Amino acid sequence: MRRTVTWIKLFTALMAVFGTSASVFAQVSLTAQQVAASSPQVRRMNADEAVQLALENNLGIRVARIDPQIQDLNIVNARTGWTPSFSTTFQTNSNDAPNQNFLAGAQGSRTSSDQFASSLGVQQVLPWGGNYEVGWDSSRFNSNSSFSTFSPQLRSSLLLNYNQPLLRNWGIDQVRQQILVSSKNREISDVSLRQTIAVTTRTVRNAFWDLAYANASLGVQQQSLDLAQESLRDTRSRVEIGTTPPIDIVQAEAEVARRREAVIVAQGQIGNAEDALRTLVFDPNMPDFWTVRIEPSELPEFRAVPVDIEGAVRNALSRRTDLEQVRKTIEEDDINIRYFRNQRLPDVSANINYGLQGLGGTFLERGDGPFGPGTGSVLGSSVRGFGTVLGDLFQNTYPNWTASLNISYPIGTSAAEASLARTQLEKTQTQTRLRNQELQVAQQVRIAAREVMTNQQRVESSRSARQLAERQLEAEQRKFEAGTSTNFLVIQSQRDLALARNVELQNILNFHRSVIDLETVQEAPLQSVGAGAGGGAQNATVR
Repeated sequence: MRRTVTWIKLFTALMAVFGTSASVFAQVSLTAQQVAASSPQVRRMNADEAVQLALENNLGIRVARIDPQIQDLNIVNARTGWTPSFSTTFQTNSNDAPNQNFLAGAQGSRTSSDQFASSLGVQQVLPWGGNYEVGWDSSRFNSNSSFSTFSPQLRSSLLLNYNQPLLRNWGIDQVRQQILVSSKNREISDVSLRQTIAVTTRTVRNAFWDLAYANASLGVQQQSLDLAQESLRDTRSRVEIGTTPPIDIVQAEAEVARRREAVIVAQGQIGNAEDALRTLVFDPNMPDFWTVRIEPSELPEFRAVPVDIEGAVRNALSRRTDLEQVRKTIEEDDINIRYFRNQRLPDVSANINYGLQGLGGTFLERGDGPFGPGTGSVLGSSVRGFGTVLGDLFQNTYPNWTASLNISYPIGTSAAEASLARTQLEKTQTQTRLRNQELQVAQQVRIAAREVMTNQQRVESSRSARQLAERQLEAEQRKFEAGTSTNFLVIQSQRDLALARNVELQNILNFHRSVIDLETVQEAPLQSVGAGAGGGAQNATVR
């Protein structure tokens, strides 16, 4: 019995231990999951990947991509001028009128009539300026008048009409002008989209290199802090053995504090650079939009590039989006000039009208009456059905046609002449503006090319200065260890090295920026507005 109680106690203790362990393991596992969930996600990318993400997610580019779709709808709207128009009418009426004299010819005290009429029609302006109209109508008329030959009377007619301008509106008319202008605006919107993409790409690459520079600058500041901390440790050791006065510790500690502040500032600059890049390349609807960390997979490196200034100028004059927009505006002016010149011509048009008709119903045979033959009493009747009426149309039984030549011309100055003079002046103005812009583009490209060459030389110069600063620090440390230098001079050499490293990094960043600017300035103006989160170049105004 005692052994049984002992085993029970042992089993209870083991269960308690295992339960506690399971609880601890569960808590550790839960804590690990929480840490993993709370740790920010890291997104590594290079400059090309950042540009690709911007092309997919940047809001400014999304806005610019809508413009060509809007212009497509404008073209569709202009083409509706050639859309056939179908019309139909159904009408019924009844009329009762009192007999005012013996000529009313109606039996009884009133003249009554009932009518039902219907019509169908199609009309269309054709792409070569002509227009046609096809109309068909039919009616049924019933009256108690003694003068009615048919009661009820069935009538049907077919009308064909065609009008063709021979001078004005022959080569171009308002519909064709609007279609051509809308098509040109569509091309301008495509160029504007290219400009938005080019400027946004430049902004994204600059933001990427800013972030890479901020990371590299943090590394430089951390190295500088490490040197200051190592110098502080050496100074304390020397003070302990009495080879250095205690005041040097204060100086070394102050330098460590300054370097630590520089590290803190560099860390803040990384956050700002990350935010600038994320607003350019990420979709704002991402759940972790503001928490994902961006880590550049490449650092700013220096590789000299050859610069062909004249080739870059020629390339820019043929590819620049702002120049292309102005050229297409000139082409739009040419369309308007062509249209207004045509509108100055006399309005000469040929018109052909051809009609068919048929008549039927219940034919009333009347005898002689007080007003002559056929005005007396009804002697008999015969039926001429609606099919027979349609047969008259298709058999061309009762044709009628008209052909005409219409000529009109305004006396004095017309609105078209004033519009033509205005458009010609606008074209001259736009051509002058184009020449001025070409001159400015050439100047901008030459400045950007010289900036690349200057920054290449500055990188090489700052690299030499950094190498000399490293050698100077090594020499000053050896002299300090030998007792021929001071702690102040060592700290000053450390500062000089940190400054030289930062200058070298800044010059490399400036070099990358100048290369990006040279590539962009050959395709789009650098001063375009708004390549931020809502970004992209502002679209050119389309007249």
